[in-house]
This record gives sequence, structure tokens and C-alpha cells, in this order.
Amino acid sequence: MNFESYFKQYEALAARADAVFDQMKADFSGSVACRLGCSDCCHALFDLTLIEALFIKTRFDQVFSGEDRTRLIDRANVADRQTYKLKRQAFKAHQAGRSETQVLEKMAEHRVRCPALGDDDLCEIYEFRPITCRIYGIPTVIGGKGHTCGMSAFEPGQRYPTVKLDAINQRLYDISFALAQEMRSKYPKLAEMLVPLSMALLTDYSEIYLGGAGQKVADQEE
Repeated sequence: MNFESYFKQYEALAARADAVFDQMKADFSGSVACRLGCSDCCHALFDLTLIEALFIKTRFDQVFSGEDRTRLIDRANVADRQTYKLKRQAFKAHQAGRSETQVLEKMAEHRVRCPALGDDDLCEIYEFRPITCRIYGIPTVIGGKGHTCGMSAFEPGQRYPTVKLDAINQRLYDISFALAQEMRSKYPKLAEMLVPLSMALLTDYSEIYLGGAGQKVADQEE
């Protein structure tokens, strides 16, 4: 199965996120603190939907080879082990009675260095980085709760244009669901899959893995 039509839908969503960020940076240049070499957001914990994981891994396989690829894979292994331990701790805390909100707030306190962050504090997959990374630094809201980068100068209590993450996530789920439906995956929950970037880089997204049969996603353009 060729996923490029779904990748184009994802790229269109990413382009809209870039446009929103650029507009906010132009309108509120004194508040948006993002600059070359700032890597505060590159230590945040977040997951990717199916379409985003597939897209990033496919582009990663197309771009990286040899020592560069090995270096990023090694870093992904380190980050994935750290993330797994934190998620296990979060699961145990939830099982012990902590609310989901409490668990998520505690998780947000932890920092794991992104495997795509180079020694120069620059993103090595910048051209196909996740949407979360593209809008970090401007006001967002998810589940009715507002967020912004701690490095920014947006003033608490003031009204600003705000990115609705729930709408973005719904669009990502919609694309993922349509993709899973077309490939007739035998895994009913495939479209709901969430993984950290580290796991996405480490995973072999063959059609067998995705619940079908055929060649690897990375081989589709050959």
C-alpha cells in the first residue's frame, strides 16, 4: 500500500501549523522566544499519532544512512528506555489511585532529551519534525486548559490567539483512521496508536507490523 496520499494530508496540516506559528511570531515578536539553538522544547514528553509516526519514520529512512543513522538510532534507544521507565511509573501511580490529571502533571515535570537533538542543540530532522514541535512556543489549549512555553513572554491573564490542540489531534486521528481502514488492518485499535518519537524511529513499520501483508513503508517509492 502506498501511503503518500495520507502523507500529503499530514504535510498540509503541518504547513498550516507552520503558518499559524509564523503569524504569531510576526504579531507577537516580543513574546515568542523561539530562536536558533533554543532547545527547551526538545526535552518535553509527548506522543505521535499513527500517521505522524509513519510519516516521520519514512522520511527518516529516506534521509539518514550510515553513521548518521546509527548515531540517531543509538540516541533513540537511550531516550526510549528513559521514556518507558517514566510511563511505567505513571501507570503505577494511576493504578495506585492518582487521577489522570495528577499523573499527567507529574509526567510534565520530567525531561528526556529528544534523539533528534544534535550536540549543537539543533534539530536533525527539522524539515519533518512533529507538529507539536512546530507550534511549541505559542499559546495552545487542550482539554480546556491553556499552555505556553515557559521561555516565552506571553503575560498570564491576557488574551491571545490560541491554537486548539484538540482540533489538530482530531485531524491526526481522522487521517490515521482512514489509513488503517484503507489497508484493512486486522488491528482494530491501530488508528489510536500513540508512540514517542524515539519508538517511531526504532520501529519497522512493515505492512505485516501494521496488520496487513506486503512490503515495508520505506520501500514504497522504490
